[in-house]
Amino acid sequence: MAEPVVLYDTTLRDGTQGENITLSLADKLRVARMLDEYGMPYIEGGWPGSNPKDIEFFAAARTMTWRTARLAAFGSTRHRSNRPEKDPNLHELVAAETPVVTIFGKSWLLHVVEVLGATPAENLDMVAESVGFVADRGREVVYDAEHFFDGYAADRDYALATLRAARQAGARSIVLCDTNGGTLTGELVRVVRDTIDSLGADPASSAVRWGIHTHNDAELAVANSIAAVEAGVRHVQATINGYGERCGNANMVSILANLALKTSLDLVPAGGGRLADLTDLSRGVAEIANVVPNDYQPYVGRSAFAHKGGVHGAAVAKVERSYQHVDPTSVGNEGRLVVSELGGRANTQLRAEQLGHRLDGSIDARELSVLIKQLEADGLAFEGAEASFELLIRRHATGYEAPFRIVDFTVLVEQRDGQELLAEATVKVEVAGEVLHTAADGNGPVNALDTALRKALGAFYPELDSVHLIDYKVRIIDGTAATEARTRVIIDSTDGSRTWSTMGSDTNIIAASAAALADSLEYLIWKSGAELRRRDERHFTTQVPARVPTGGPAPLTAGTPEVVS
Repeated sequence: MAEPVVLYDTTLRDGTQGENITLSLADKLRVARMLDEYGMPYIEGGWPGSNPKDIEFFAAARTMTWRTARLAAFGSTRHRSNRPEKDPNLHELVAAETPVVTIFGKSWLLHVVEVLGATPAENLDMVAESVGFVADRGREVVYDAEHFFDGYAADRDYALATLRAARQAGARSIVLCDTNGGTLTGELVRVVRDTIDSLGADPASSAVRWGIHTHNDAELAVANSIAAVEAGVRHVQATINGYGERCGNANMVSILANLALKTSLDLVPAGGGRLADLTDLSRGVAEIANVVPNDYQPYVGRSAFAHKGGVHGAAVAKVERSYQHVDPTSVGNEGRLVVSELGGRANTQLRAEQLGHRLDGSIDARELSVLIKQLEADGLAFEGAEASFELLIRRHATGYEAPFRIVDFTVLVEQRDGQELLAEATVKVEVAGEVLHTAADGNGPVNALDTALRKALGAFYPELDSVHLIDYKVRIIDGTAATEARTRVIIDSTDGSRTWSTMGSDTNIIAASAAALADSLEYLIWKSGAELRRRDERHFTTQVPARVPTGGPAPLTAGTPEVVS
């Protein structure tokens, strides 16, 4: 029976070396728990000899129950001037009390001589004595042959000699590392096969599991990992979402899905683990790491199974797998039809149905598709604002009545004598024949406009009190027009339980923002099923005049609605 492929996750160590990725102790423990619950067999927790946080992580990990994972502590071979029993790094690795210890050593003479300042013979002793010191204390030792492919290219015999030293000292797994990430796939496969053949002839190698650890500097990390497996490797190291130094590491998510769905190999975790939870795992780790998920990431990205072209959409409508290499639900994702000027009638109709709308009795799918293409030519972009797309359908439904109308608005921005910028907005909105006039301050023009609009409408729709903006994006559509360019504004809003995106487009950024804001508020009113809640008109007239006096407009108190109808 063929040996299974064992997955080894190094997100908590190698992944945290990625720029702008920092995990607290609590974060690391949460990610470790997620990986364990997913079914990951090996989790590399960090380098206890390098920082106090990793020492604390392993101390906390000792008090936890692990369902599937064997934790690994990571560190280097001993310093060339130390004996193993006097080396602080090796002692910290043993003190971590993990069942697995991963030690990396030098395979490339460039590093041996010019970085470590050691002789080739000294480096071989460092590898053997470090592995032996840990193995003799009952730990399962994984040996990472750092820069192996560069070392092999420079001096094949010496690179192989470092592996022999680790194997003879008790390493259970020997991992070939493409540390600089620049090895092309064909060369990597040739080296892997030659290495396994050269050392595999020794009976002592029968107990060794060969591994691969690739970086993504040539954008080949996943491909190289899969190719190494096909060449005989049975231990694969990678990080969730490919986080890691420089261009990142091999992406564990893609490797796992590829092996589970596209090969007949046995895996540990069996079947690829809880494969239907793979999207949640990817996005959960991204959330903890405070990294925006990559919409275009294979298998788990929001756009991984999104179809925008009209031909694609029409085909998917008939046979879903016609433009999808796997079933998106197999990895916990979903297929989407993107509504845009490139889509056709099928895209528009199917996306509407996916969002719960039947076009019968409102607008013909072909007519809606033509309308969308015209609106996008004018600067809108429905693919990034599906709430506005839903509102477009709703506004063509029989019996539609707008819950409110913006009559007019004014926004003033002022800065005097270098003081803090001031912004004030006044808004008139009409609801069921009544016009309310409201003013509000803000830290900017859009914030002031948003606050004034919601305060005016709050008299009728208290649900809007829970709405706040979580993202605001501006796109210049025609950069050649400079300051006269048309702008597109996309606003992401939430009420704490749901999130939606709306848009507006205009040559005036404030007008575009007002349109996007109005869509955002109308969307919540609609989706929350809010009924018109009119407060007693006397409630307003006791606060401000119901009519504007003949002597001129009375000053408005910011945020106080005035009935002027």
